[in-house]
Amino acid sequence: MNSRLRALIRKEFIQVLRDPRTLVLIFVLPVMMLFLLGYAATNDVRNIALAVFDQDNSASSRALLAAFRASDYFRIEAVVSSEAELRALMDRNAVRAGVIIPPGYGSELTAGRTGQVAFVIDGSDPTVANTALSAATLAGQSISTEILTEHLTSRGQNFVLQAPVEIRTQVWYNPGLVSAHYMIPGMIGIILQFLATLLTATSIVRERERGTIEQLIVTPLRPWELVVGKLTPYVLIAFLDTLEVLFAGVLIFGVPINGSLGLLLALTALFLITTLGIGLLISTIANTQQEAMLTTQFMLLPSIFLSGFFFPLAAMPDFLQWISYAIPLRYFLIIARGVVLKGVGLEAMWPEAAALALFGLVVMTAAALRFKKRLD
Repeated sequence: MNSRLRALIRKEFIQVLRDPRTLVLIFVLPVMMLFLLGYAATNDVRNIALAVFDQDNSASSRALLAAFRASDYFRIEAVVSSEAELRALMDRNAVRAGVIIPPGYGSELTAGRTGQVAFVIDGSDPTVANTALSAATLAGQSISTEILTEHLTSRGQNFVLQAPVEIRTQVWYNPGLVSAHYMIPGMIGIILQFLATLLTATSIVRERERGTIEQLIVTPLRPWELVVGKLTPYVLIAFLDTLEVLFAGVLIFGVPINGSLGLLLALTALFLITTLGIGLLISTIANTQQEAMLTTQFMLLPSIFLSGFFFPLAAMPDFLQWISYAIPLRYFLIIARGVVLKGVGLEAMWPEAAALALFGLVVMTAAALRFKKRLD
C-alpha cells in the first residue's frame, strides 16, 4: 500500500471520527436493529383479548370458558350482554375475538346432543385471526374430550360417539383473511412518514447547504410564513400519495374501502402535522442532506417495528407495547385499518385521533421554536 492511499484512508477515518452524529448512527443503528428484530419480530401471539356473551350461564358454559382461559392464548377482557356490544368493542379494538354461547347450550350437552358455540374474530389482522381460530378449535376439542371421557366413565358404551361441542367460527371485517387488505392501509402510514419527513428535512437542509436559506431570511417573509411555504408542497404530495396507494390497492388487490374517505383524509392531515414536524425538527439538527436522510431512516425503523405494521403488538413483550404508545404511526395504522376494513367512524377512533392531535401539537411547536431559534 503506497503512502498516498494510506493518507487518503487515514483522512476518511478522521472525518468519520470527528462527526459524533455519524458515529452514533454507525454504532447505535445495528444494536437497535438487533434489539427490535430480537424482541419485536415475532408472530407468537398470546393473551388475545376476548369478549364473552354467555346466554346460558350454566356449569357447562363456565367449563367451556375455563377451557379458553386454560389455552393460554386468550384472556377474557369483557363480558357483554348483546352482540351489538361485542361488535362495538371489536370496532374500537378493545377485544379481538368473541365467544357467543346460546341459551340451552348446557341442556343440549346433558341430553347427549351437540352444543353449538359461535366464535367471532376480528380478521383485520390475519396473523392474530389465524392464531385465534386455531386456539379456539383446540379449546373446543379439549372440552369435547373431557365430556366424552366423562360419558365413557358414567355410561360405558351406551351412547353415540360424537363431538359434544362444535365451535362455529365467523370472521368479521376481512372474511378471507387476505394479508394485502391488512398491509395496504398500513403502507399509507409508512409512505407518509418516510416521504413527508425526508422531503421536509432534506429540502430545508439543502437550502442551508446551498446558502439560499440566508436569502429567504432577509426577505420580508415572517418565520411562520417561511415554514408554511416550505411545507405546503409536501402536504399536497402526501395527500396525492395517499390517494394513489388507496386506489392502487382497490384496483389491483381488491382492498375494500368500507368507511368514509373524507374522514380518512381528515385524520391523515393530523398524522401529517406530526410527520412534517419531525422533518422540520430533523432539519434543525442535521447539517447535511446525508445526515438528514440517515436520521430519518434512524427514526423510521422503530416506527415500522413497533407500530404493528409488520408484527402484532399483542405478540411483543409488555415493555415494547408500552414504548409503542410513543410511536405516532401506531395510532394512524389503527385509524387507517379501522376506516378501510371496519368502516368505523370517529366515535370508535376518537382516542387515536386525540393522540395524533396531541403529538402534532407538541412536535410541531417544538420544531417551530427550534427552527425559529436556528434562523435567529
